[in-house]
Amino acid sequence: MITTGRLTTAAVAIATIAAATLVLATEGAVAQGLCEQLWVERNSIYKARGYCFKTQRAIAYFGNAGCVYDVEAMVPLMPGERARVNQIQAMERQNGCR
Repeated sequence: MITTGRLTTAAVAIATIAAATLVLATEGAVAQGLCEQLWVERNSIYKARGYCFKTQRAIAYFGNAGCVYDVEAMVPLMPGERARVNQIQAMERQNGCR
């Protein structure tokens, strides 16, 4: 109940919960966008090197035209590419990406 311009404890609690929910939802959306960017970057590296994607999502996004390698570990990446893939995978884990 609001009286004489003051918030009750319950009103403050509700406002705090609402604000926290908004922050978490925003963080989730930001993390999801980051996860998408990381996924695209990582898989772009594999696509450029001839990887044959297995998931419907990756096939729909990248296609498999011209692919050569069925096993991810067999894709011949340059040392800098391998380092970037490892870095991206660490960031995906850190952000709870799927």
